[in-house]
Amino acid sequence: MSLEVDVSIRNLAQDLYRAQKRVEELEEKLRQLGESSPERAVLEVRFREAVAERDKLRKMLEEAKGK
Repeated sequence: MSLEVDVSIRNLAQDLYRAQKRVEELEEKLRQLGESSPERAVLEVRFREAVAERDKLRKMLEEAKGK
C-alpha cells in the first residue's frame, strides 16, 4: 500500500472511532432519560444519525482496506 492509502485508512479509522464514541455517548444519554422526557425525541434522531454515520464510515474503511 502507498503512504497516501495508509494515511487515508488511518484517517477513516480515527473518524470511525470518534463516531463510535458518539454513538455510545448518545446511547448512554438515552438510557438515562425517562421515556416521557421531552429531550428523548431529539436524542433519538441524533442517535439514528450517529449510527448511520458510524455505519457509513465502517463501510468506507472496509472498502479502503480491501483495495
